[in-house]
Amino acid sequence: MNKSRVEAFSDGVIAIAITIMVLELHTPDSASLDALLSLAPQMLSYLLSFIYVGIYWLNHHHLFSMTDRVDRSVLLANLNLLFWLSLIPFVTEWIAGHHRDSLPVASYGVVLLMCSVSFLWLKLTLRDAVKDHPLAATAIGNSRKNKWSILLYGMAIASSFWLPLGASLLYVILALLWFIPDRRFSKLLQN
Repeated sequence: MNKSRVEAFSDGVIAIAITIMVLELHTPDSASLDALLSLAPQMLSYLLSFIYVGIYWLNHHHLFSMTDRVDRSVLLANLNLLFWLSLIPFVTEWIAGHHRDSLPVASYGVVLLMCSVSFLWLKLTLRDAVKDHPLAATAIGNSRKNKWSILLYGMAIASSFWLPLGASLLYVILALLWFIPDRRFSKLLQN
C-alpha cells in the first residue's frame, strides 16, 4: 500500500485528538485573575498533552519519510499507535481535574507508556519494511531512547501511587527529552 493513505489517516486521527483536547478547555467562570488561575491545572495538562501528541506526529512523519510503501504489519502497528494516541484526550481531562490523585496520574502514564510501546512497535515494523535500504534502516535505528522511555514511564506509573506530582514531573521530563530532535533523520533527509 502507498504510504500516503496511512499518513493522511494518521494526520486526521491526530488532528481530531488535538481538537477534542482543546474542546475540553473551558473559559473561566468570571473575568477575574483568580478564576483564570484556577484553570492552571487544565491548561498545563492540555499543554503537556499537546506537546506529546505533537512529538508523536513529528516523529511519525519522520518515520514515514523513510519509506514509500507499507505492508500489513506496518498498518497494524500504526493502528495500535493511533488507538493509544486517541486516548490522550480522555486521560488529559481526567488528570486535569485530579492532578494530585494517584489513579488519574497513573492512568495518564499508562496511556503514555502504551503510546511509547506502540511507537517502538511501529519503528521496528518500519525498519523491517525498509531493510533493503540500509540508510533508512540505520536512520530508524535501535530505538534506545524509546526503550529507556518505556522504563521511565513504568517508574513514573509506579511512583504515582506515592508521589503523583513527582510522576507528573517525570512525564514532563520525558516530553522534553523527546523534544530533542533525532539527527539521524535530518542527516538522511539531507542526502
